[in-house]
Amino acid sequence: RLTTAMASQAGTKPSLPALSGIWNGEIDPFDLERLAGNDVAFLALPEDASADIAPPLLARGVRVFDLSGAFRLRDDSVRARWYHAVKALPEGTTYGMAERTTAALQGATFVSCAGCYPTAAVLALAPLVQAGLVSSDIIIDAKSGVSGAGKAPTERTHFCEVDESLSAYGVFAHRHAAEIEQELGVEVTFVPHLVPLDRGILETIYVRVPAGTTEAQIAEVYRTVYANAPFIRLRGEALPVVK
Repeated sequence: RLTTAMASQAGTKPSLPALSGIWNGEIDPFDLERLAGNDVAFLALPEDASADIAPPLLARGVRVFDLSGAFRLRDDSVRARWYHAVKALPEGTTYGMAERTTAALQGATFVSCAGCYPTAAVLALAPLVQAGLVSSDIIIDAKSGVSGAGKAPTERTHFCEVDESLSAYGVFAHRHAAEIEQELGVEVTFVPHLVPLDRGILETIYVRVPAGTTEAQIAEVYRTVYANAPFIRLRGEALPVVK
């Protein structure tokens, strides 16, 4: 069973058409006490809703995985700019990126899951940064499908606006830049773009490496770091595609 807190569907029976024929369970309306009776809760909610719901669940002993951005930024002053509803992180908050925080996740009671753009950027860049192989500014040219903009329809996400178009947004003012910089420990130039796809992210990242660094050295860094990461696929010279 799933418990939902989708206010836009209040009074109706929510459905999950993407899972038709795969999962036919029941979806219950949101009820905090009922949710608190579970061992684990996954919150896929707007930031302000997660900020309200996560603390009481933790107080009741529920292990919580939050998919919003509300608890991702550890610095209070940085977080205040982007996620003002969270004044302080609950004790034991763990940033969730399995390939990088495995040890901390094993006993964590509250996991703030990484953002979409930061997951792609940090997984690509962290091995190079940690190996001392980044000798220039970092430029992240990121492109995301329409579903990343959320469920509520807006003028920007209507089919006739998005179809056969590509647009930059949040230039120098996107919350995920702060998360990327937090995890890498370096400043980046991050520019996201909206592309006419249902879902998916492709990031083209530009850095310079020290003179004399070979392709084989870089490949070995990635192979070593992600040797035990089953969801990371190193493609060598094959350029990635969204589909």
